[in-house]
Amino acid sequence: MGIFSRFSDIVNSNINSLLDKAEDPEKMVRLIIQEMEDTLVEVRSASAKTLANKKDISRQIDKLEHEASDWAAKAELALSKGREDLARAALVEKKKCIEHADSLKHELGLLEEQLTKLKAEVEQLQEKLADAKSRQKAIIMRQKTVSSRLEVKKRLDSSKVDDAMDRFERYEQKIDSLESQVDAYDIGKKTLSDEFAELESENKVEDELAAMKAKLKTQKKDNKKDAK
Repeated sequence: MGIFSRFSDIVNSNINSLLDKAEDPEKMVRLIIQEMEDTLVEVRSASAKTLANKKDISRQIDKLEHEASDWAAKAELALSKGREDLARAALVEKKKCIEHADSLKHELGLLEEQLTKLKAEVEQLQEKLADAKSRQKAIIMRQKTVSSRLEVKKRLDSSKVDDAMDRFERYEQKIDSLESQVDAYDIGKKTLSDEFAELESENKVEDELAAMKAKLKTQKKDNKKDAK
């Protein structure tokens, strides 16, 4: 048995409610889409047959109306020839054609009403189908995302991650120890670059000291001039 018992169930269905109650929403939405698509094919097939029936009835009505006109013309011809009996018989046939045509017109009107309603329901079904398909994509993406997050959580909570981090820390400590040993060998030793850096530093100090002496000498001269 399907999810829906009849076409109106689909049109009037609340997809959100169906999915909320489902244990497996992804499976449920697949079933909904499949049943909607199957129903849409059936409804379109029925619509095509109804349209063909409508055209057939319309042709019958046109034929009967033409026959009615033909019998009317025959009745006039018979009456003009003094054959009232033939004219009466022709009018009887005309009446039969008109009554039959009227009956078919009534059926045609009912068919047109059904087709109008069916068209509206098909549009609703197509909207439901489009909604279900878009919901299917969202559900699949959500399920994949949640599954990925769950896998990450499991891995983070496992002891393997903690063990790996402990190993990293031990490796870092070993590297720090090796670097300290290398630095210990270099203590007190001056490289060529260090020697030149010291010379440059001494030159800077001497230059700054000479500049200060020159400044003081200039200030003393200026003070003597002011005193005179």
